[in-house]
Amino acid sequence: MVKTASTMLELGTSAPDFSLPNVDGSTVSLSDFADSKALLVAFVCNHCPFVVHIRDEFVKFAKEYQEKGMAVVAISSNDVENYPQDSPEKMKEEAEQHGYTFPYLYDADQSVAQAYKAACTPDLFLFDGDQKLVYRGQFDSSRPGNGVPVTGEDLRAACDAVLAGEPIPDPQAPSIGCNIKWIAGKEPAYFTGQPAE
Repeated sequence: MVKTASTMLELGTSAPDFSLPNVDGSTVSLSDFADSKALLVAFVCNHCPFVVHIRDEFVKFAKEYQEKGMAVVAISSNDVENYPQDSPEKMKEEAEQHGYTFPYLYDADQSVAQAYKAACTPDLFLFDGDQKLVYRGQFDSSRPGNGVPVTGEDLRAACDAVLAGEPIPDPQAPSIGCNIKWIAGKEPAYFTGQPAE
């Protein structure tokens, strides 16, 4: 399994716009979260072992912070022709099976992933109430097989700070995961060209 790191998009970047289909058939847009205290945009997928590793704790985390007024959105941008386990139908099954309380959106043409410079799954982008980027990086330092418990401590610390109107703790460590599965010929300039896992 090849490890890919976050691009670490520049802090202060405005959240790139999106309007994407949700697994429930609705369309979800960035503007839907204009009044949220904070917004987490998480690029994930169904099959990536790094996402599967944190999934249960991430679902628990999302529910907890949604109750505090933070919006959470998950987006899958993988090439479903070559990775059918990440298809919209399978995404719907995934959301239902694991109790997603947040929208799970499908980025078919991968334009949203490219706008965010998302590189891996999971890739996490936290925006403040003005939809400016305040944190990008790892959920925590746990990885498949490293023996570190999954707690979400890095992201939790960032969310607690932004909700309290305080500075985000430094340093911010990049997320590590599987590379987004780009459609052939659509690989972004920042893609390193590593083979898929």
